[in-house]
Amino acid sequence: MSLTIKKSDQLKAKPDEHHLGFGSHFTDHMFNMDYDPDKGWHNPRIEPYAPIVMDPATMVLHYGQGVFEGLKAYRTENGGVQLFRPRENIKRMNRSANRLCIPEVEEDGFLEALKQLISIEKEWVPHAPETSLYIRPTIIATDPFLGVRASHTYRLFVILSPVGAYYPEGFNPIKIWVTRDYVRAVRGGVGEAKTPGNYAASLLAGNKAHLEGYTQVLWLDGVEQKYLEEVGSMNIFFVIDSEIVTPMLNGSILPGVTRDSVIKLAEHWNMKITERLISIDELIEAHGSGKLTEIFGSGTAAVISPVGEIKYGDRVYTLGEGRVGLLAQKFYAALTDIQYGRAADPMGWIEPIL
Repeated sequence: MSLTIKKSDQLKAKPDEHHLGFGSHFTDHMFNMDYDPDKGWHNPRIEPYAPIVMDPATMVLHYGQGVFEGLKAYRTENGGVQLFRPRENIKRMNRSANRLCIPEVEEDGFLEALKQLISIEKEWVPHAPETSLYIRPTIIATDPFLGVRASHTYRLFVILSPVGAYYPEGFNPIKIWVTRDYVRAVRGGVGEAKTPGNYAASLLAGNKAHLEGYTQVLWLDGVEQKYLEEVGSMNIFFVIDSEIVTPMLNGSILPGVTRDSVIKLAEHWNMKITERLISIDELIEAHGSGKLTEIFGSGTAAVISPVGEIKYGDRVYTLGEGRVGLLAQKFYAALTDIQYGRAADPMGWIEPIL
């Protein structure tokens, strides 16, 4: 990959690292690369962050043919910068691209381009505790054409954003709402792909959850509407009778990189962890019998998010009396210690940049 670099001559002021929020600030540079059938992926370049000019007929605007990813760069205690399992994100982006009829990217070349972009923007990787640089690769269909077919041309771009905690609660128990009125995805659809339409489909239920005072929606399956699947921005784990249970991947659940990391850590620690179908009725029964001791979510943005309350129908089910569960704390500490270089990486997950 022959990468060209054009530096910006007007650098932005850096935001206050202690009040970053999530996804509001963007760095000075971005990565761009184009695709057409004759050249394949070509013209990779790092250039100043700028708007993308599109024809009003650009296909992504009308038919939603696009995919994206989310990963982070972390500042270590010695001032270095490192990535956490970036190859898994690139592989997942390629799986999403394949599902949306988008050409895949070459993994090694793209990872090297990411590293160069982050090296240029290294001063944007924040130093404050539990902050990071969020990385958003995106591919969009760019043919100016009205008609339902796969585009012939595409744009891949990467933007960077210094971020703090994803949820306002920080690492404290959140409240989630289970809905039977809406579904996010069905098996055979695009639920396992990271594509914009999945998130658009979740907005109405998410708004209703917020009006009820809940942070996220816990989705049921789209066929029988009885099996638990995932939360709006996270995969989900339940601790039932000393066993960690997470919904099995079935084609409508996003295969989270953090989800996989939790599973691999649990196996490394010889914990009992199972991927299987779990129904809302089983969860309620386990709560009633006292066997349900903990619920937590996992995702790139929040890492691990403990759950303190679930609402289903007219009933509210609470856990942990507002305290973070022991396993949520254990996984959060282990993952963030690896990500920030505070602990050894026994799994070989870290990709150093600086």
